[in-house]
Amino acid sequence: KKYLALTLLLSTLMSLSNAQCFTHCQDNFDLTWHVRGTTWRNSGCMECDCERCCSVYGVPTGFPDDCEAVFDEKACEYTVHKKDDPSVLCPVFHYSGK
Repeated sequence: KKYLALTLLLSTLMSLSNAQCFTHCQDNFDLTWHVRGTTWRNSGCMECDCERCCSVYGVPTGFPDDCEAVFDEKACEYTVHKKDDPSVLCPVFHYSGK
């Protein structure tokens, strides 16, 4: 009886542990688990679902030489401003990505 109970317990636990593989997926960047059919934004500024992750920002590549692009990790976006005066925003003519 002990072996039968142990066998039943182990088979139940194995099926429950494998169930997560089919109803959930793991974000490879944050290593967090998510329910299939949902979307989320990870800490790498990627919009994800169980199939793929895509960048949520474009990288500014066309702006005046006296300006610089600075990435804001909390807002997941670049700000382009004058190198000598960060309070002055610069125009961006081209983005890559996204």
